[in-house]
Amino acid sequence: METSLYVTIKEMAEDERPREKLTKFGVNTLSNAELLAILIRTGTKNISAINLAQSILSINKEGLRFLADCNVDELSKIKGIGVSKACQIIAAIELGKRLSLNNKQNIQGIKSPKDISALFMEEMRYYKKEYFKILLLNTKNEIISSETISIGSLNSSLVHPREVFVNAIRKSAACIILIHNHPSGNPKPSEEDIQITKRLIESGKIIGIDVLDHIIIGDGSYCSLKELSII
Repeated sequence: METSLYVTIKEMAEDERPREKLTKFGVNTLSNAELLAILIRTGTKNISAINLAQSILSINKEGLRFLADCNVDELSKIKGIGVSKACQIIAAIELGKRLSLNNKQNIQGIKSPKDISALFMEEMRYYKKEYFKILLLNTKNEIISSETISIGSLNSSLVHPREVFVNAIRKSAACIILIHNHPSGNPKPSEEDIQITKRLIESGKIIGIDVLDHIIIGDGSYCSLKELSII
């Protein structure tokens, strides 16, 4: 008779079980797979929640980063992960993203490009597509809101001044900051980035809403066109 190497979480030592480990030693002691296993809750007949979590993290070379921008369809195609488990994972990831952005409301005023990077880096560094956003500011450089203008490769056909400034006018913004990400992870501005920025600056002058900067988000690094003296 063949001996099974499959070990369920219940068969593990109590201190090694993810939930018990979290309760006794704290969440920081858990590995990524253990945290994911808690979200998954149960495995399948032949694989534990931890092993299932490990298989999810290993299906893409980006590991944990893969989960940051995946969707329900991608996850539910993984053996052992149905729509229900996929939704649980996606919901938890979205909560994490919103939590990282929650401190926007507590910022008294934007003082430097570094402030912008701190607000948007963890949200935008993992995007697989280019997201173009604007940050609306009042006369004290306090944040009014952030708006997503377009999703996809940044070009002049997608980023029209009308779409950029309509909410800025509606919300009485004094100025705006342009923000977009480079999925490659390299924040170096392209010629297209520079030309679009200059076009929007000129449009802003006509409307009376200044474009203070354009921040490009990479993977753990950013670029400010203002700091580079490009604008």
